[in-house]
Amino acid sequence: MEMSEWTSQVRRGILEYCIMQLIAKQPRYGYELVTLLDQWEPLAVTEGTLYPLLRRLLKDQYIESFWKESEAGPPRKYYSLTPSGHQLVEMMSAEWNKISRSVDQIQIYGGEIL
Repeated sequence: MEMSEWTSQVRRGILEYCIMQLIAKQPRYGYELVTLLDQWEPLAVTEGTLYPLLRRLLKDQYIESFWKESEAGPPRKYYSLTPSGHQLVEMMSAEWNKISRSVDQIQIYGGEIL
């Protein structure tokens, strides 16, 4: 397996989780999410990647959208979590914490039984 293929597979699930985490903190509009994720190179996305993900989350009713006037330009479409979206983020966070702790322990201890 090539590194780019492995990285792409790892990023898919993590991006959804990170986007939902950002929306959980406060409602955000699409370009704002792109800009925020650009701060972390491995998480940087294009609008062509972001908007299909947002559409799927809307369809699955984990997020909802609303329009809000902008001080600089046309109205913006904001996204926020639904109650089921908040529940999903909590479950994802619990799983992420278990996975990341396990990977950290493997990296540190190399498989030695703790």
